[in-house]
Amino acid sequence: MNVKRLYSPDIYTKIMLADPDKKDDIYRYEMMMPFKGKWDCYHIPMVAKYPGGYDIIMANNRLGLMPPSEIDSSFDRQIKELSDEGMWDSCQEAIEVALKRFEEQGVELKVSEYLFSIFLANPQNAYTVMNEGYCGDGGIPGYIMGWLIPSEETIRRLPAALAHETNHNVRYQYIKWTNDINLGEMIVSEGLAENYATTIFGEEVLGPWVTKTDQELLPLIKEIIHDGLSVTGFDNITSYLYGDEMARIQHFPEVGLPYCAGYATGYYLIKYYLEKTGVPIEKATILPADEILKQVQEFWN
Repeated sequence: MNVKRLYSPDIYTKIMLADPDKKDDIYRYEMMMPFKGKWDCYHIPMVAKYPGGYDIIMANNRLGLMPPSEIDSSFDRQIKELSDEGMWDSCQEAIEVALKRFEEQGVELKVSEYLFSIFLANPQNAYTVMNEGYCGDGGIPGYIMGWLIPSEETIRRLPAALAHETNHNVRYQYIKWTNDINLGEMIVSEGLAENYATTIFGEEVLGPWVTKTDQELLPLIKEIIHDGLSVTGFDNITSYLYGDEMARIQHFPEVGLPYCAGYATGYYLIKYYLEKTGVPIEKATILPADEILKQVQEFWN
């Protein structure tokens, strides 16, 4: 198992100093091209087929990464904060520890080479605001990334977020991702990932995608989510997973749920499953969602 880093601060500095008409290409070919295998899985092109069309920059803008066109001298401080070697070392260690725990439990890593990086988050993006300034993505095996508005708190929490993403990375080495994946898989996947992060770092690093949910609302939330477990399509799943506010922003259907209700439900569901069965979380991570859901039918009552 080999974990490499793409050190983004040097590239951000280059973007910051570049002429406006050069910024996008530096971002595309130096920052994002190393992750091309990931973007290909999502069918995201490096360059749009026509001016103003869908490309890697538009896709990342939606995710909450800072657009390269806006990286100017005002970002000098953020880039310096992103250069914190301690943060990069802590994040790499979190990924390596998270991977090693699977090997120690006899779970084979089907991917041997991993690339990770840390990017700047857009403070104006709804995802960034709702996630309290940090986020990540690790759904495509071999690629792990995080993005943040650098601060003492986001830097402290990012390693746990990357351990969460590493859990996804291993799960999808075993579970085949399809475009018609259902809500049940998403709930189980997010619950496994967040429980895995807390297994390593403790519950004090639970993400806002869990802690912001009022537990008094859980009975109602569980009822709505249980009714939607077979729903497919990101446009339909979004409200269940991220809540109505995010669905509204993206013009998707709403189902009556608060911020990240699906994440919180998944966290408590997997917590219940692990306590009931005694299955190590590393082994649970590679189980089909249906197998886990069959074991916790009483959780929904």
